[in-house]
Amino acid sequence: MDQWPSLLAGYEGAEPLPTTLNPDGQSVYNPPGPRSAAYDEFPKPFDPSKNGFDFHIYYMPAVAAQVQYAKELYERIRREFPELRIYRLWDKPVGPHPTAMFEVNTFSPHQTGAFFSWLVVHRGPCDVLVHPNTGDVVRDHTELATWIGRRWPLYEECLSLTRPS
Repeated sequence: MDQWPSLLAGYEGAEPLPTTLNPDGQSVYNPPGPRSAAYDEFPKPFDPSKNGFDFHIYYMPAVAAQVQYAKELYERIRREFPELRIYRLWDKPVGPHPTAMFEVNTFSPHQTGAFFSWLVVHRGPCDVLVHPNTGDVVRDHTELATWIGRRWPLYEECLSLTRPS
């Protein structure tokens, strides 16, 4: 556990949590407490000089139906989420990404949650790499990344070339 600091640091003297069940008989009762700061700001170690999360939306350029869907998804995102930073469509692999894709950046936990939940429902045949920006590009794209849909292998050597020393 040395590699992972305790998530309970600062709660050492806290009252034990109740084991009482809610009326549904399955979920546990959580007593009211202060609202988490994570609703309003990204936690450490996010790099505050960058956007919070990158969403890389992958599609297969040799599959006409996926290309069409990706173009429509791209336009819909631009119309529905104009406050997000949206990059152009790439019709070939670029950087560590092994297929065609486009990128969307979020800047707050609120934007990230709203866009994530919307994209889960509307991604269609596209797969999505979601990663934070902590300043460690290799770790961000691998260990800290999550996927919506299928996981694609990344060209990690490309990431290592941009890693700060």
